[in-house]
Amino acid sequence: MKFELIFNNKTLLIKVVKKKGMKNTYLRVKSAKMIQINTNYYFTKEDAINLLQRKQKWIENSISKFEINSLEDNEFYFLGVKHKNLDLRDLDKFYKKEVQKIVPPLVEKFSTIMNLYPTDLKYRKNKRTWGSCNYKNGLNFNTLLVKFPIEVIEYVVIHELAHIEHKNHSKKFWNLVEEYCPDYKQREKLLKSFL
Repeated sequence: MKFELIFNNKTLLIKVVKKKGMKNTYLRVKSAKMIQINTNYYFTKEDAINLLQRKQKWIENSISKFEINSLEDNEFYFLGVKHKNLDLRDLDKFYKKEVQKIVPPLVEKFSTIMNLYPTDLKYRKNKRTWGSCNYKNGLNFNTLLVKFPIEVIEYVVIHELAHIEHKNHSKKFWNLVEEYCPDYKQREKLLKSFL
C-alpha cells in the first residue's frame, strides 16, 4: 500500500509493506520524502496515519538529518565535508585511492594500541557493510568510508579489529570496542546521520 501525506507542509510518500507473521511494526524514514512501515496484514491506512502522528517529532528529526546531509548531483562528501565535483572526477576511483591512504595508518595505530593484528587489508565498495573481519582475521573496508569524518573511520577500524578477538557482537565484543572508543555510540550516530 502506498499513499501520500502532507506532513509539516511537505508531501511525503508513505509505503506500507505487509509481511506474513510479523508481530511488530517498524517505521523507517528512507529519505527526506519517503517513509516505510513494515507491518502485518491487518494494518490499515488509518493505523499508519495514527502511527505517523504519534511519531511526528522523531520523524521530523530524522527528515531534518536527511536534509542536512543531502547532496546535489554535483556534490560529494570527503572526510565529512561536502565538496563540489568541479572536475567531474570518478568518485569510485577517488574513494578507492583515498581509503588506501587513510585506513592503513589507522589500522597500524589501533592494532598496536589494542594488540590485535589483521592478516590482510582489502577494500571494496559494499552496499551493506562498512567493514568486515573474516575467519582468517583479514579485514575488509568499504571504499565509501572516506566520505565520513575521521572519527567515524576510526570507530569502524576499532570495531573490525575487535572482531579479531570476538567474531560476534557479544557483550565482550562491545566492552572491547568501548575500551578503545568510549564514545562509539555517538560515532555510530554520526555514521548513520550521513546515510
